[in-house]
Amino acid sequence: MVPIRDDNPTTITPYVTYGLIAANIIAFLFEASLPAQELDGFLHLAAVVPRELTASFAGIPVNQPVPEWSTLITSQFLHAGLLHLGGNMLFLWIFGNNVEDKLGHIKYLLFYLTCGVLASLSQWYFAQNSSIPSLGASGAIAGVMGAYILRFPKAEILGIIPLGFFFPTFRVPAFFFLGFWFLQQAISGAASLEASTSVDTGGIAYWAHAGGFLFGAVLGPLLGLFNDKPKEEFWSGS
Repeated sequence: MVPIRDDNPTTITPYVTYGLIAANIIAFLFEASLPAQELDGFLHLAAVVPRELTASFAGIPVNQPVPEWSTLITSQFLHAGLLHLGGNMLFLWIFGNNVEDKLGHIKYLLFYLTCGVLASLSQWYFAQNSSIPSLGASGAIAGVMGAYILRFPKAEILGIIPLGFFFPTFRVPAFFFLGFWFLQQAISGAASLEASTSVDTGGIAYWAHAGGFLFGAVLGPLLGLFNDKPKEEFWSGS
């Protein structure tokens, strides 16, 4: 199931959501400009490498020019391919604006980055010795989705179901669409633990998705998700 849009208007211009999408696209264009060998080195430097993060937490030098913990933020703006980027930005476009509307610009940015960090740590917890770089905005966006399902459970999601040459549409409440998505991630994450101790599940960070979703559901209300007072724009004009 692929969402197209939601029937959930906003009262502000979601500058932060637009900015995050632009930043991810710019970062991807930079990645695409690098030769293969340089790209590998860049991703090793800026993505989360669980084994190196584990060593860093233990006080063991990892011979990186930047602190290893900083990859918990930089990795949120990196993607492994065009489909990876496009899928993440689609979900951010659909669900981010409404959460930004309720939290306000500054708290929404803090919320987004914090969810991304906690999502990466969730994945790291189950794969502390992995040498496979972890990257992508999906953990932070999962946090946005976790907040969205709490605040707008009845909002209608319009989407399509790709079936070969046919693309039937559907309309379902957000609690069904996002709840089904979360269950998929949690079940897949649990299955990966039973299948292997490595949790290197074909490049999909299931625990980052599930963890980000849960942390978003917790942090959103703490930051004012259910506060309906009008939010200030970054600037106003007459």
